[in-house]
Amino acid sequence: MGSRLEMLCLSSERDSSTADVSAPPDKSPSADTLGYDELLHEYTQLRERSLRTTNALASAAHDLKTPLAILNGYVELLRSEKLGSLNDRQRDVLRDMHSSGQRLQQFIHDFLSYSALETGEMKTRYETGDLNVCLSEVCRLWSHRFQERGLAMYFLANDKLSPFAFDSAKIERVTSNLLENASKFTPAGGTVWLHAEPYMWERRGTASAGVSSERRRQSTSLPNSVKVSVSDTGPGIAPEYHIEVFDDFFRLPRNESQEGMGLGLAIARRLVNAMGGKIWVESEPGNGCKFSFIIPLKPSVGAATKGKNK
Repeated sequence: MGSRLEMLCLSSERDSSTADVSAPPDKSPSADTLGYDELLHEYTQLRERSLRTTNALASAAHDLKTPLAILNGYVELLRSEKLGSLNDRQRDVLRDMHSSGQRLQQFIHDFLSYSALETGEMKTRYETGDLNVCLSEVCRLWSHRFQERGLAMYFLANDKLSPFAFDSAKIERVTSNLLENASKFTPAGGTVWLHAEPYMWERRGTASAGVSSERRRQSTSLPNSVKVSVSDTGPGIAPEYHIEVFDDFFRLPRNESQEGMGLGLAIARRLVNAMGGKIWVESEPGNGCKFSFIIPLKPSVGAATKGKNK
């Protein structure tokens, strides 16, 4: 669905595809030009096909939202015992129904978000606010889930963060996806930390040679971005998966039976990219994970324009 996948598909389907390339008789195009035009034609076709498929699936997912919400509502009504008392067996059945309904609702929510990002329908809105307040609210919403799983969660507020313009909905979604990921893979009794800090982000190519980038960032007193991190005491991720883990529908080999569609981190990556930022993971097997993302303190011209045009 992303450009990486599509380019891989191009190499495997090139022999069976045709391109309508024409040129004036007296100006024969070079083989390189023909090859580029053919690849561009095939890429365009694959991209259009992918978007049609995504839109069709998104439409189906959207149609499921209302009946699923009704079913979940009736389950909640039965669990409240307003229609009559329940025995232990009935409570267990309704609890499982509630859990399954919530998972399906999350699948639909994830896919609709993915579809909106894939088709460019999700816009960016910047408003000046307090990031500590935003992140604190995310933690509050997730506190019950962490308690149910026997996990401790700590939010380390940072008084060095001044109000700045950011897209609160996107920040909340990215942070929620990272917390959800941590809650899935951190065993009971574990701990998860959420932290934000001012950060000096030096793009690749602007740094001085021979000096570690982390040391360079720490030496500056003029941060140009904010870094948000979620750390956990889970099993960790092998270095060879540090990039692939953000791919669409990716699951770690040992976790193929894990709940979810494999879209949480992919959606987080797309949202961070839409804000002009960067996301990555630091981890080693057995030593937990630290997922971090950075967003510029001042939105780029393109990002600000998106917010104004909606």
